[in-house]
Amino acid sequence: MIMVTIAFLLGLILCLLFGVPYIDFLQKRMIGQYVKELAPHSHASKQGTPTTGGVFMVTALVAAAVITLLLAQKLKTEALIILLSLLFYTFAGFQDDYLKLKGKGNDGLSPKGKFLRQLAIALLPVSFLLMSGQTGIDVGVYHVELGWFYPLLAVFVITGASNAFNLTDGLDGLAAGAGVPVFVASALIAFFTGYTQVAIIAAAAAGVLLGFLKFNAPKAQVFMGDTGSLAIGGLLGTLAVMGKFEILLILLGGVFVLETLSVIIQIFSYRTTGKRVFKMSPLHHHFELCGWSEAKIVKVFTAVSVLFCAAALIIEWGIR
Repeated sequence: MIMVTIAFLLGLILCLLFGVPYIDFLQKRMIGQYVKELAPHSHASKQGTPTTGGVFMVTALVAAAVITLLLAQKLKTEALIILLSLLFYTFAGFQDDYLKLKGKGNDGLSPKGKFLRQLAIALLPVSFLLMSGQTGIDVGVYHVELGWFYPLLAVFVITGASNAFNLTDGLDGLAAGAGVPVFVASALIAFFTGYTQVAIIAAAAAGVLLGFLKFNAPKAQVFMGDTGSLAIGGLLGTLAVMGKFEILLILLGGVFVLETLSVIIQIFSYRTTGKRVFKMSPLHHHFELCGWSEAKIVKVFTAVSVLFCAAALIIEWGIR
């Protein structure tokens, strides 16, 4: 547990240290976010806010994880696969952000292009698990062998987590605030089930997200962009499959699941009935249009995320 704590603190400190010069660089180069025309009117003030903060987030995360893993003598194949997947997701997200900045709008990668990249990257950790003969899921003390169906589930978990985190990253501090308890809980679950490498990386991610809130809490100095959201979401899914808590992730990431479901429900309802269930999706925009302040939404969603994670931990300990 000492190494897990060190990873968390290193992630926090390095994120704070790396963030200041990187944000200064973005401000001097005037590299800012372009707000979508369909976004709530209150988002107009966000125009020009520096973006691609995911660059210093991931740099801090990888540095914190590698240093701690070396100290713990746990820098093995599993950890390298996780970190390599994280970097690939970061590159994919940065490409999307770059295209948006280059085009001075919100037209980055096409949905198909983004999905294909997410899918291809997810195959890296899934292929490793298949070659290791790990084709089952753990539910408490029980192991359920899935055979050929497992890779489909694992790819779905990773790509789904990447997209869900990306959808949630729509308000200052929302994705990071809701993400901190998820990664803390993931670190605890992985540590107590013997997946030390997963626990250390998850703890480093929790520290980085907490540090990022210093710059991203309302009113944000920087956005993580797709560089950060695709990467952190992809990391969460990868940690879940490598740490064998794929099913529990549904509850752990309850806020992200609800955000994703709101989009699916909205699209399905509109296409089948011509009516919208929510004033706007993802879910956080619905509450914005209901009159909730941005700060209130972030606080409530973060609190709900804590409750989801607490429930997941209670269930995990209860069935072991």
